[in-house]
Amino acid sequence: MAETNQTYQDLGYDKIFVSLDGTDRQAKVLHRAIVMAANDNAELYIGHVIDSTALETAGTYPVDLIPSLEKDFRESIAEQVAEAEAEPQIKSVKVIVKAGRIRETLKDDMLDVIKPDLVICGARGLSSIKYAILGSISTFLTRSTTCDVLVVK
Repeated sequence: MAETNQTYQDLGYDKIFVSLDGTDRQAKVLHRAIVMAANDNAELYIGHVIDSTALETAGTYPVDLIPSLEKDFRESIAEQVAEAEAEPQIKSVKVIVKAGRIRETLKDDMLDVIKPDLVICGARGLSSIKYAILGSISTFLTRSTTCDVLVVK
């Protein structure tokens, strides 16, 4: 049971992690994360996993491709990151890009390290084929994290 003497500021989030998937919908998800981080005077962590499973199934793992994919991702969010960094209500902004299997990398290398109190993600970023095989990342996040998860539709 929550303490009755808590203020609404006490109930806010301190560390917000937003998981982006590189799709066209990520701008909407990131915008929501920026607004929430500003409203809560929180730290904002922007995470993206370059999916290595597709690269692994091709039989080779072209390591030289990873920096190019990371650069493309960072460029795709550069304007919104600058907006978040310019927002005085957001304590800090950090972009984290790693290559690996999406679920394991998100959980082990990002969420378990950062320990956010809110995770924000999109409702559906995978293609129909990947969704059928892997399931929903948003479902995985709601089941595998101990903090609140906001799924943006």
